Amino acid sequence: MDTEERIMQERKEKGEALRSEGTEIYPYAYDLNATSSEVRKVFEKLKPEEHESMRNSVKVAGRLMTVRLMGKASFATIQDEDGRLQLYFKQDNLGVENYKMFKQLDLGDFVGVEGSVFKTKTGEVTIEVKSFKLLCKSLRTLPEKYHGLKDPEIRHRKRYLDLIANPEVKKTFAQRSKAIREVRSYLNEQGYLEVETPVLQPQYGGAAARPFVTKHNALNMDLYLRISPEMYLKRLLIGGFTKVYDINKNFRNEGIDFDHNPEFTMIEWYEAYSDYNRMMDMCEEMIKRVALKVYGKQKFSFKDMEVDLSGTWERIPMTEALKKYGKVDVEKMNDQDLLKLAIEHEFDSRERTRGHLINFLFEKLVEDSLVQPTFIMDHPVEVSPLTKKHRSKPGFVERAELFMAKSEFANIYSELNDPVEQRTRLEEQETQREKDEENNYPMDEDFCEALEYGMPPAGGIGVGIDRLIMVLSENPNIREVILFPTLRPENK
Repeated sequence: MDTEERIMQERKEKGEALRSEGTEIYPYAYDLNATSSEVRKVFEKLKPEEHESMRNSVKVAGRLMTVRLMGKASFATIQDEDGRLQLYFKQDNLGVENYKMFKQLDLGDFVGVEGSVFKTKTGEVTIEVKSFKLLCKSLRTLPEKYHGLKDPEIRHRKRYLDLIANPEVKKTFAQRSKAIREVRSYLNEQGYLEVETPVLQPQYGGAAARPFVTKHNALNMDLYLRISPEMYLKRLLIGGFTKVYDINKNFRNEGIDFDHNPEFTMIEWYEAYSDYNRMMDMCEEMIKRVALKVYGKQKFSFKDMEVDLSGTWERIPMTEALKKYGKVDVEKMNDQDLLKLAIEHEFDSRERTRGHLINFLFEKLVEDSLVQPTFIMDHPVEVSPLTKKHRSKPGFVERAELFMAKSEFANIYSELNDPVEQRTRLEEQETQREKDEENNYPMDEDFCEALEYGMPPAGGIGVGIDRLIMVLSENPNIREVILFPTLRPENK
């Protein structure tokens, strides 16, 4: 029997002994009236060795994290969602049998305690326990004796241990929740309506990505996990809604790395009678607001970069960015010269249109230069099949992407609402899918039919929540901002 099995057996025996004495080791509830942070805040005014005058009864609950046995009096700490709180157990208060039971508790057990509050001579707010109740008997010990869990493989695979051992991790996810709440608040104030779009779709679309495929047995049909809510949100504009948004989970059957997870969170919103200029304004305003309200700053250290969200964000056409950062003037190059330059940079796609070549060169020559927030505008039409043609630049569309810290964070369109042109573009994409299925959009007949009823001019945007939280929380790995990331099978 190894050490872990021996400890589990000992704890099971302790639990059974308590049960045999009439103690319920897994009771149903506990009526607490405070959290650790509330106790510290209310009684911080006490002086060292001072007891609170009213002798009010405080009831808190949490996981037992440390115990210092000292004869007939002992100190312990419990941890709840807000942090840790010191407890003082004294045989004179509890009685001999109850104090004996306290000494039988194990680290990791959940307990509820009731008592009065005082400050120790070292100034620590402490509950003097008058009674306690075992709320859950823990059978396993936590790793590294609660002093921290560092192995990233264990941390990501067993997030519950990570949250117990590393308080800063819990803070990251609490702030993530507040950031999403702030996004909602911003859009609600702008008059947007939150909606829900289907996760299971008969036809995927809205992005060039490989989907997950599943089977609906009752209908005997394939369905796809959503890669984007775009096509459904546009249907709502057709149906008469003016401003809609969806905070949603998307699924793309692609690789896993520091910036990608197959399941990820996005916010997409669409506004009728708007365009990509309005969407860029909103994107910048929303991200700055979240940064200030949730994180209290606009400058962040991310990987080896300093990202500054303050000031007005640069807006630059893709061809101008190639001139500025890539030192290439693609507008003066013919198709053969573009292809030659692309091949020099390991271009390997079978799609060799001028637009694809320009987009490829941008990715290779410019993206790594975009550290500060920058909107890259006016993409080639070939790589933007759902976007309106540019009103003054033939061959380009009114699309923008937000880049910072060398990564893309948002995709922004003046939405294409010409049903004839949309059908033509999707048909072209469907033809290209025979060559490269992953990087082309499928034909969606139902969406094309919906457009034929008329969709007002509109602006639309999708923002990657996970990547945004990575920068704002200064975490370089997407696994650090997703509670339960997708992981490779565990080798046992």
